[in-house]
Amino acid sequence: MIWTKLLVAAFTALISLGGVAIATEATDLLLVLAADVSRSVDYQKFQLQREGYATAMSDPRVVEAIRSGPHGRIAVSFVEWSGFGAHKLVVDWTVIGDAASARAFGDRIQEAPRSFADRTSISGGIDFAVQQLGRSSYDAGRRVIDISGDGTNNAGRDVDLARNDAVAKGITINGLVILSERPIPWNPEHTNPRGGLAQYYREHVIGGPGAFVMVAEDFKSFGRALTSKLVAEIARTAPPSRATLTMRAGKAR
Repeated sequence: MIWTKLLVAAFTALISLGGVAIATEATDLLLVLAADVSRSVDYQKFQLQREGYATAMSDPRVVEAIRSGPHGRIAVSFVEWSGFGAHKLVVDWTVIGDAASARAFGDRIQEAPRSFADRTSISGGIDFAVQQLGRSSYDAGRRVIDISGDGTNNAGRDVDLARNDAVAKGITINGLVILSERPIPWNPEHTNPRGGLAQYYREHVIGGPGAFVMVAEDFKSFGRALTSKLVAEIARTAPPSRATLTMRAGKAR
């Protein structure tokens, strides 16, 4: 009995030590990529968005930004969100520190089936991303939610409240808006609000130290815009004065 108790105690101690080791594994950044898959994102747009995420993650400039940090690695997760209660962890926390791990992460995004096609709850996407940051087993000095979308919040709780709650926890929220050339017929102000979608994101979505918005003029330029945004987030070289950077035909203007 005594030996059994000793063995159980030793095993429990090993588990505890292992948990501490995992919990304190250091990275330079905890980053949640939160993608809009609401019904305004049709099949073609969805495919372009997924390809954009996969391509951007393995871009040499992004990998270089990751490698330039003190620890040379970041921890990333990928979630999709849509209407109220419609959010899913697509790729769980993964450490990326080189081209191979970045490419593997992008491949997992590409291979996953689409999660939803519902309304647009940016607030729900933010809240779910905050939950993922809370359960991460990695340690980092910075926590960032990278949220992309093509419309305003039209489901769930007030997006300002979700943003403020996240910022109060020390989290930065950056935005990547995807413009729509033609408003959706059933709700034109959803994708084309007064003042523009980028302004909406600046006023209601982004927040925290160094928060900024970038703009992709359409889904075809999404990957290029995301690449620039990831470099800015990872290397902490955000656009000056929190300006909006618009991507057209692969060039910034």
